[in-house]
Amino acid sequence: MRHRVAGKKLNRSSAQRTALRRNMMTQLFRHERIRTTRAKAQAVRGQAEKMVTLAKRGLAAAEEEPAKMLHARRMAASRLNDPKIVQKLFDEIAPRYMDRPGGYTRILRIGVRKGDAAPMVLLELVEEA
Repeated sequence: MRHRVAGKKLNRSSAQRTALRRNMMTQLFRHERIRTTRAKAQAVRGQAEKMVTLAKRGLAAAEEEPAKMLHARRMAASRLNDPKIVQKLFDEIAPRYMDRPGGYTRILRIGVRKGDAAPMVLLELVEEA
């Protein structure tokens, strides 16, 4: 039984899973849309949404306590691979969703991959509402 077991293994070791999730989140925030398999998209979606929420909270707390903004940036930098993407997350992406209570990503099915018939999807950031 899988009681209280979070996440998907994706047939990889824990270090490979961590690297895969970091790379996919970095690419999602860089391009704002990535094409991947359904299992990988579902594994990355929750963490990507938590990153946007982290950036939103950091921006909201910046006026009161600048230390909270710095802490949020350092937390994001520890989970993403590129400092430029951390800056984009805080400067462009988070302000776009300040009035949105959640649901920053969407998964659109686009068919199956020709080689192995894996279900392919587009994982993208939703547009400003």
